Amino acid sequence: MGEFQPVTIVGGGLAGCEAAWQLARRGVPVHLVEMRPVVGTPVHHGDGLAELVCSNSLKSLDPSSAAGLLKGELVALGSFVLSCAYAARVPAGGALAVDRDVFSALVTERIEAQPLVTVERREVVAIPSGHAIIATGPLTSDALTAAISKVLGGTHLAFYDAAAPIVDASSLDHDVLFAQSRYDKGETADYLNAPFEREGYDRFVSELVSAQRVIIRRFERRDLFTACQPVEEVARTGADALRYGALKPVGLTNPATGRRPWAAVQLRAENAAATAYNLVGFQTNLTWPEQRRVFSMIPGLEHAEFLRYGVMHRNTFIDAPHVLDHTLAIPTVPTVRFAGQVTGTEGYCEAIASGLYAALCTYADLAGTPTPEVPAQSAFGALLAYATDPRTEDYQPMHVNFGLMQPLPVRIRDKRERYAAYAHRARVALGDAIANWEACDHLQTLPFEEPADGLPYEGEVSHA
Repeated sequence: MGEFQPVTIVGGGLAGCEAAWQLARRGVPVHLVEMRPVVGTPVHHGDGLAELVCSNSLKSLDPSSAAGLLKGELVALGSFVLSCAYAARVPAGGALAVDRDVFSALVTERIEAQPLVTVERREVVAIPSGHAIIATGPLTSDALTAAISKVLGGTHLAFYDAAAPIVDASSLDHDVLFAQSRYDKGETADYLNAPFEREGYDRFVSELVSAQRVIIRRFERRDLFTACQPVEEVARTGADALRYGALKPVGLTNPATGRRPWAAVQLRAENAAATAYNLVGFQTNLTWPEQRRVFSMIPGLEHAEFLRYGVMHRNTFIDAPHVLDHTLAIPTVPTVRFAGQVTGTEGYCEAIASGLYAALCTYADLAGTPTPEVPAQSAFGALLAYATDPRTEDYQPMHVNFGLMQPLPVRIRDKRERYAAYAHRARVALGDAIANWEACDHLQTLPFEEPADGLPYEGEVSHA
């Protein structure tokens, strides 16, 4: 095929790094441009690539869940970033969580060592010429946002996302907290649980909803992505809202009482050494002094030292169904594609998948081969169809979920069995698609690089 034209990738997050690796491994030179540390953001702390700024969890590994199914699809497609996540894994029950520092360092080291990838640190203020992938994530700079808006006709939108606080493990009261995963899932108890009795819970909710916030009126419910609503906004919807959400006590037994607590805050380890813990589901818009005051009401956190307070930050995304084609390209500028959370494919693995797919489509353009079609029956195919369907109205960011998938031919009442059927159909559909790609000699799927101790997941997609 000869030498390929270089591809510019803007953004060194999950999607950008995945796209860079996939193209470089196929012989395409890549110019990866990341604005940090030349230009910082309100939530990033370092200058490493693929820095996680919200949760350190990539969600469930259960192959019958939508999140677990998507991981299996990424395994089948040879995802580079997911392999780094497995290598940086920390205990989290049935979920894939990582030591965020180890993960970022590993991605950075391998990208910078890739001979066909050149990394440049500067702010991009205009749409690059030639083949390009824009993967700037939810914190796209104002200058580039303006340039994107101009090209797309002003159809971009903006809303706010949230990050949860992190506390020092040594400052927690471990006589009050108890280690347990819900329903004792996982070989070890990967969560610390802070048990509330009813009176304490009611006082906590009362103080939470009346606490001072950084911004009040601008954060209306319609402007917030439901899965990342601030904890105080969830509590505002009803006294029991948190008990049926992030603080649900189902599947937990407090060893001090021998019974289920009225509510429970779960804390998840932030690193392999478990020296820091994340307050699960506690994305917040409270001021820092109010976070310290109100969250110290949580049993076992009375003297907690906050290593990082929760913050709210802007999340910019484009109206993908009405400005991108099914390959994530701009129809009027087909050499330019978007990938990651800026497209509204919300979530870590979703960003990885869209970066991978944007790379495959760009490679197909350069090689003069047919564009790979991702079947809508697969987890990512369903999300991609939603994100690029012009019939979609009032487009909002979306995680992969079974609600996006085509209905099964036969109704299955049992939810677990129904999800398993969706997963089986998805594995077969994607396996067939990959086989067709390779039979046409248009795409050679890269092998998934397993961690040294083996692949800690049994839901990989079959190619047969």
